[in-house]
Amino acid sequence: MKKPSSKIREEIARLQDQLRQAETREAERIGRIALKSGLGDIEIDEAELQAAFEDVAKRFRGGKSIATGRKNAGENRSGGEPSTAQSPGADAGGPGEA
Repeated sequence: MKKPSSKIREEIARLQDQLRQAETREAERIGRIALKSGLGDIEIDEAELQAAFEDVAKRFRGGKSIATGRKNAGENRSGGEPSTAQSPGADAGGPGEA
């Protein structure tokens, strides 16, 4: 049973609207987390901030063990670097909001 092209277009339009709504919800959630962590006060280039977010995304996609708690987060860092203004925000916002 084939659908007419008008029905397919209607379905595509409905799905695009659902996608926009989902992206808005996700952006608002991430924005709230970023503001809570203090990122709104930091002067940083957008490209640099995006790269930092991509690093965080890789970290959390890499495995569940990294994202299980804040106590082990320092041990999983690749340079053993001390906590900075950016690191606690990423650690504090991720598991608590997920």
